[in-house]
Amino acid sequence: MNMATKKDIFQTHLTEWLKARGDKKRRGEITKHICFVTGMHPKSVPRKFKRIQLRDPAHEEQRGRSEYYTPDVTAALKDVWEASDEACGELLHPMVNEYVSIMRRDGQWRHGEEATGKLLAMSERTMKRRVAQFMKIRVRRHGLSSTKPSQLKRIIPIFKGPWSNLPPGHGQIDTVAHCGDTLAGNMIYTVNYTDAATYWVIPRAQWNKGQEPTVESMREIRKHLPFQLLGLHPDTGSEFINWVAKRWCDTEHIDLSRSEPYKKNDNMYVEERNGHVVRRYIGWQRLDCYDVIPVLNELYDVLAIYLNHFKAVRRTASKGKVGSRYVRKYETCAMTPYQRVLEHPATPLAVKQRLCAEHATLNPLFLKRKVDILKTKVFEVQKRGHGSLRFS
Repeated sequence: MNMATKKDIFQTHLTEWLKARGDKKRRGEITKHICFVTGMHPKSVPRKFKRIQLRDPAHEEQRGRSEYYTPDVTAALKDVWEASDEACGELLHPMVNEYVSIMRRDGQWRHGEEATGKLLAMSERTMKRRVAQFMKIRVRRHGLSSTKPSQLKRIIPIFKGPWSNLPPGHGQIDTVAHCGDTLAGNMIYTVNYTDAATYWVIPRAQWNKGQEPTVESMREIRKHLPFQLLGLHPDTGSEFINWVAKRWCDTEHIDLSRSEPYKKNDNMYVEERNGHVVRRYIGWQRLDCYDVIPVLNELYDVLAIYLNHFKAVRRTASKGKVGSRYVRKYETCAMTPYQRVLEHPATPLAVKQRLCAEHATLNPLFLKRKVDILKTKVFEVQKRGHGSLRFS
């Protein structure tokens, strides 16, 4: 609002201001109204009135062009704006004509024809700018929220690496859904653990992915590890990021960290094993029969021994970008998780001796045949239980 418009407003209210001398309440109402229209500070209003009284009309000089949208147009716009529930300029502009027509029809329009014509001819850009002044002066209030956001993600730290310096016992964990082509209803999930230093893998089957079943799977993983479980690193899934899992990890002195959200390769070790272990041997078929869980865990017990002792894994040695392509260099000699455990300097001697004694009794061919038998049994139980009463 320019100086000419402000002068008109003060000239209009000057007589009333002078009559209200000694009446603080009335002068406060006048001040509030002028501040709303002009955006001035309340302390500037009485000073402006004083300058007007002291001004000599004979020496008053008019500068600049006259104001087109006079205060009566601003007052008309303000009435329409309030009728629209204080809409923004973009939403108010196409509705002004209809608002004015309805208020005229019902005898609620109290503005002159000149002010009305200027209001209806006002461009969207001008209306947006003027309405923004109304919205700036408006007092904004915010309700009190009774919902407290969870602080758990702030408590559990994000870990980005490096993973190569960690001893055996720090692993990544993830869930794989045996859902088929739909996530509806109850189904079996596999909780898959992969050790970062040795690629030691332990999968466990559970019903759905509730907090208690997931913690029970984590207990089983800890029981089947040949070395001490020191740290777990899941993604931000709710089956792992919850107070039940956090309390269990704190009680067992296990470091719980999480990957960064929306980073698809933050859990690279376990996500790779999801495909090479779970999907390779179980596939994508839907498993929604509760009786499959013990059979599937029996399969996983044998499969873990087979993979950890007799399936070599080749780790990426380096990765670099050449042009638009990534070039990876791998280890010259692939090693099994069992061999990596034996060669790692942080592995206790007792663990190495126990694994050597166990390895001397194993036969990869017998293990592979048993895996095939149990895999067939898993799908037979699923087929038998399909259509019967499910556990829920």
